[in-house]
Amino acid sequence: MEHELDGIIESILFASGDPVSLERLAAVTGAAEEDLLAAAGRLADGYAYERRGVRLLRLEDSLQLCSAPENGDYVRRALETRKPPRLSPAAMEVLTLVAYFQPVTKTYIEQIRGVDSSYTVGLLTERELIEPCGRLDVPGRPLLYRTTPGFLRAFGLQSLEELPPLEELPGGDPLPEGPEAAQMDTENLKMNNE
Repeated sequence: MEHELDGIIESILFASGDPVSLERLAAVTGAAEEDLLAAAGRLADGYAYERRGVRLLRLEDSLQLCSAPENGDYVRRALETRKPPRLSPAAMEVLTLVAYFQPVTKTYIEQIRGVDSSYTVGLLTERELIEPCGRLDVPGRPLLYRTTPGFLRAFGLQSLEELPPLEELPGGDPLPEGPEAAQMDTENLKMNNE
C-alpha cells in the first residue's frame, strides 16, 4: 500500500502542475496527512538520490512537482522562455518587509522605506510573489499583502518559519517591538485619511 500511495501522489502532482494541499490529497486518497508526508519524503529522496529531472517540493501545507533546478537552463531553452529578471534592491526590500511583517499595507511599507512603493508592490504582485489577502479595518480600508507559494518556491523555502532571523529593518533602523509595531501602520493611516 505504501508504494501505491507514492504513485498516487506522484500522479496527482504531475497532472496538477500547481501546488496541491495536503488536505486535498488526504480527502482524495483517504490517507492521513502523516502518511502523505512520509510518501512525499520517499518520493523527494528518490528523485534526489537518482538525480532525476524532477523534484518534489513542500510549500507549507502543499506539495508540488517541479523541474530540477540544475536543468533550468535546458528547460528554458527547450520551451523558449527567458530567464526571469532579477529583483531590484528596492523589490527585495519590499519583499523582505512583506515576508517578515505580513500581512502589511502598502502604507506600512512606504512608512518603513520612506519612498512611494506603489510600482514595486504592483511588480511583486504581477510576478506572483505577493498577493492581496484582505483589507485593514481602518478608514479607507487599505489592502493587506502577504507572500505567496510562488515566493516560497522562488526562495527554496518550505514555510515562512525557515526565514532567517531579521534583526533590523532594511534601512538599518532597529525593529519596532510589541504593540508599537502594529500601531505604526494604523496611526499613519489615520493621519493620512484625516
